[in-house]
Amino acid sequence: MGRLAPRPLLLALLSLALCRGRVVRVPAGSLVRVVGTELVIPCNVSDYDGPSEQNFDWSFLASGSSFVELASTWEVGFPAQLYRERLQRGDIVLRRTANDAVELHIKNVQPSDQGHYKCSTPSTDATVQGNYEDTVQVKVVPDALRVAAGPQPSPGPSLREGEPFELRCSASTASPLHTHLALLWEVWRGPAHRSILSLTHEGRLRPGLGYEQRYRSGDVRLDTVGSDGYRLSVSRALASDQGSYRCIVSEWIGEQGNWQEIQEKAVDVATVVIQPTVLRAAVARNVSVAEGKELDLTCNITTDRADDVRPAVTWYFSRTPDSTLPGPHVLARLDHDSLVHSSPHMALSHVDARSYHLLVRDVSKENAGYYFCHVALWTPGHNRSWHKVAEAMSAPAAVAVTWLEPDYQVYLNASKVPEFSDDLTELECRIVDVGSIEVSVRFTVSWYYRVNRRSDDVVTSELLAVMNGDWTLKYGERSKQRAQDGDFIFSKEHTDTFNFRIQRTTEEDRGNYYCVVSAWTKQRNNSWVKRKDVFSKPVSIFWASEDSVLVVKARQPKPFFAAGNTFEMTCKVSSKNIKSPRYSVLIMAEKPVGDLSSPNETKYIISLDQDSVVKLENWTDASRVDGVVLEKVQEDEFRYRMYQTQVSDAGLYRCMVTAWSPVRGSLWREAATSLSNPIEIDFQTSGPIFNASVHSDAPSVIRGDLIKLFCIITVEGAALDPDDMAFDVSWFAVHSFGLDKAPVLLSSLDRKGIVNTAQRDWKSGLSLERVSVLEFLLQVHGSEDQDFGNYYCFVTPWVKSPTGSWQKEAEIQSKPIFITVKMDVLNAFKYPLLIGVGLSTVIGLLSCLIGYCSSHWCCKKEVQETRRERRRLMSMEMD
Repeated sequence: MGRLAPRPLLLALLSLALCRGRVVRVPAGSLVRVVGTELVIPCNVSDYDGPSEQNFDWSFLASGSSFVELASTWEVGFPAQLYRERLQRGDIVLRRTANDAVELHIKNVQPSDQGHYKCSTPSTDATVQGNYEDTVQVKVVPDALRVAAGPQPSPGPSLREGEPFELRCSASTASPLHTHLALLWEVWRGPAHRSILSLTHEGRLRPGLGYEQRYRSGDVRLDTVGSDGYRLSVSRALASDQGSYRCIVSEWIGEQGNWQEIQEKAVDVATVVIQPTVLRAAVARNVSVAEGKELDLTCNITTDRADDVRPAVTWYFSRTPDSTLPGPHVLARLDHDSLVHSSPHMALSHVDARSYHLLVRDVSKENAGYYFCHVALWTPGHNRSWHKVAEAMSAPAAVAVTWLEPDYQVYLNASKVPEFSDDLTELECRIVDVGSIEVSVRFTVSWYYRVNRRSDDVVTSELLAVMNGDWTLKYGERSKQRAQDGDFIFSKEHTDTFNFRIQRTTEEDRGNYYCVVSAWTKQRNNSWVKRKDVFSKPVSIFWASEDSVLVVKARQPKPFFAAGNTFEMTCKVSSKNIKSPRYSVLIMAEKPVGDLSSPNETKYIISLDQDSVVKLENWTDASRVDGVVLEKVQEDEFRYRMYQTQVSDAGLYRCMVTAWSPVRGSLWREAATSLSNPIEIDFQTSGPIFNASVHSDAPSVIRGDLIKLFCIITVEGAALDPDDMAFDVSWFAVHSFGLDKAPVLLSSLDRKGIVNTAQRDWKSGLSLERVSVLEFLLQVHGSEDQDFGNYYCFVTPWVKSPTGSWQKEAEIQSKPIFITVKMDVLNAFKYPLLIGVGLSTVIGLLSCLIGYCSSHWCCKKEVQETRRERRRLMSMEMD
């Protein structure tokens, strides 16, 4: 009662699909659980390749009874009445973890749940190969684990950094089984927690992550106190030790060499608060010292620690008052072992327990800045180790170094001023009105350039060259290349005079120039330090210049000519306000693109640079490589020729001329560019008009048949001799129902009769031939399914001109024709049908023959019965 009616029918339907050789497995040995915990028993089927999900049935056997149906993955009415309420409440749950695996979950295990659990897979296999069920024993023991926090000894949960502390907890069990306890100490700081030290169920101590070194040094220990006490000892507390401490105890049992954790309990022991150490360092805020004297700074320390702590003092120096910025360097240092580390010009002394002095001898300008005092308190640890408990940085102490500033003036004079481009410019920077100057002072110069702007514009200066204290010269980005070429020359003529010379002044050099003279003093380490900068008044370098003028006129000596003749064009150049010009010429053509709404297409044909080097630009006609010539007739006149002109050469031709002026040596500067008037090439001819079309007698073919496509060319207008016409024919295909895909080149035949066929991935072959003067045949041999699609031809006509040259006409394209390739259904199935009918007939006749022979020779039996035996059989049947 209660089972689903169609289960035998479903099992019978699934029996054909179930695999052979399956093995059902549950955990080996026995499982032990404590009352009130959760029981999880996994069950899986190995070597399973059957349906998408395997079904499982669970049964339970208590001691001294038979198995009771517990739960099923596919039959609702499978469990007994005793367990249906627990299934409905969710106390017993089946969770599928894979197609061939399931888990039985029993929440809040009770002593009545102790017994044997059997996992089985239903099957109707005719032959059983493997194991279709497995059983595991579950033992339920009472909760006998007791965990509590022990009394905490002094100094209590609040202590200073570096002081020791201890925490205790007790754990015991009265389980009837032989169990082992494992213990773990954890510290929580907000939501994050860290494992400190653990005692495993096998009696091994394991430090947590980050506590390995402290455990090896003995700073962190775990000891047993009495029979059930566990003590965590920390010899020196760190700031990271602050937090809430928890003692976690787990109970383990060993079954056949395997360990099982049967339960776990935790207890909060105490909250440890680490009080920070008060530490302050102070230095006198503002100090002024004369250059060459001694600087004495005192670092005063204030702390509330009176135990065995040792300070480490470090003095820092920085150019800025912010000690956190990169750049401060160490002047002197006293470590916790009272060892002093300093330089020969620095001294660090210990006056008393709370005062440390820094002495700087022979103060110079480079000692001006900000001084910081950093103090760290250290406490001794195990194995002669030291631990930092506090540190502090003093406020910056500003130290000013007074010195006698040099007194002098700077005057800038333009000894040579340019009047035109490429003239010489010379500037002289002189030191005047020199006052009291020390012997160790050295003067250097920096040169700057500034563009002339309106009064309301922002003016930026560009560095031309700078001289350092060791008299090394460095160039700016503006003058680096020109100084290497010898155009910019920086020199020192006398001890108080610096010169700057521009060999060839350009228009870009016009502007304001000024110099800056710097005074440097030598330091005790033989380095030079800049003391003062004095700026000169700017000097303007400017000359009036007129705009460059360039005019180009194009002329055609022979205005009328026919296709095939030579086209000639000359370009005459005239210029003004350009010094020693050289010209570069570019021949360009504007050709219509065919669409009236689109602009003309501009092509560059040939060019001639200022050094008379000729270069073909976009002239790509391979048959007419030498068909264009550009030459220099005179210094200001150029001639362009194009031989054997064709109809496709029609358009507007211009000369683009650029004037160049010499700058330095072989360098040139672009002065002006101008474009000539256009010269038109227009062929007024009434030549023939060509059209192309594609035709096929059979646009739909059977796979394997021959596809024939004709490209037919028609000529309208003037009649031409067949010998005066030639064609380049190319065949393309778009293998789709529409023209949305890219066309594929199939084969091409040029006007000289050379055929080029593209390689394809399928087996059908291609051939292209000329069948008449105006007809070209494309054949696809052994057509396949991939040969369907749109086919069209692309034709380029060539016509012989009266002069005997071949003229290329406009290219034409035919409309596409769609070719379909079908499959011959009758031929495709004829042989398989004949073979199937023949085999069926032979097998039927052979079956009849075997049956006839078996009935006559193998199964024949004579039965002889007496009349009495028949009556006895009838009597038995009557009964």
